[in-house]
Amino acid sequence: MKHIITILFALAVGMTASAQSADKLYKEAKALYDAKNYTAAVPKLKAAADKGHKKAQYRLGRCYDKGRGVAEDDSQALQWYQKSAKQDYAKAIYAVGKCYKDGKGVQKDRKKAVEHFAKAARLGNADAQYQLGKAYLKGKGVAADEKKARTWLSKAVKNEKGGDDILAKIRKEAKEGDEDAKRMSKLIDK
Repeated sequence: MKHIITILFALAVGMTASAQSADKLYKEAKALYDAKNYTAAVPKLKAAADKGHKKAQYRLGRCYDKGRGVAEDDSQALQWYQKSAKQDYAKAIYAVGKCYKDGKGVQKDRKKAVEHFAKAARLGNADAQYQLGKAYLKGKGVAADEKKARTWLSKAVKNEKGGDDILAKIRKEAKEGDEDAKRMSKLIDK
């Protein structure tokens, strides 16, 4: 019995050490990424992502999506986003939705895009809330519903993480004459 407990303890310690090293790799990679040193960030992101670190998987997807430190590759971007999204990381779920919306790395599918936006929106992602509100406003991938559009657009602009930027974007586009932005502006001002 003592032997089994010793083995279980050793496994637990090993798993903790592995998780810590993934966190450490990610922190180092994020610092390099934030400094725009993508070439140096990618190997560390890849190592952390391979260990299952959801934020590293998402950022590695961004690297492939934008061609930062690697050749742009929509299929690779989608694969890394999906791995992160499976761990309920809202940014990654939103990114998968954008891939479906834009047909990047996957066949365009507005319904699947909306499904992903809805999940990420419920997890509090402002960009997903905005995209979901816009989808309801325009009836793309979902039946048009002005009440739901208002609800999600309002949540997006009031979101502490990104809401101010979204509101500024809507107002700027409305000033420039964008009809959708004008409609959104009226909805959120009610």
